[in-house]
Amino acid sequence: MFRRTFMGAAAALAFAMPLKAEAADIVDTAVSAGSFNTLVAAVQAAGLVDTLKGDGPFTVFAPTDEAFAALPEGTVESLLLPENKDQLVSILTYHVVPAKVMSGDIAGKRAKVLTVQGDRLSVNAKNGVKVNDAKVVQADIEASNGVIHVVDAVILPE
Repeated sequence: MFRRTFMGAAAALAFAMPLKAEAADIVDTAVSAGSFNTLVAAVQAAGLVDTLKGDGPFTVFAPTDEAFAALPEGTVESLLLPENKDQLVSILTYHVVPAKVMSGDIAGKRAKVLTVQGDRLSVNAKNGVKVNDAKVVQADIEASNGVIHVVDAVILPE
């Protein structure tokens, strides 16, 4: 009797649990990380949430809250104003490559990669990884529609 009850409960539990957890998209992954609050606010202000929740694949070089805080005083607040939306979109899309690029894909190489913004980023993976002047401090955070690489600075288009 105990065995039948135990087996029935185990079977019911197995059917109630998902077979495979779905990976979160880039936006939800950034939100759940907790260290990208400024980036998420900027993506919302720029109207890019739906884009970054799209199919992708995308590679996002994501500046941390500390990276945004290192900008000159008032910069972030100014960029979040509606009249500066075009500039904000340009900066944010400069952090996005329209392909999934894992660290292993570029290890030991240098490349100029095209961004969604239209300009190219200089990536140097010969000794660690630098994107323009920003250092990748955590790589390969996979999302359902791409990958996030955490950078220690906001990368500004020239």
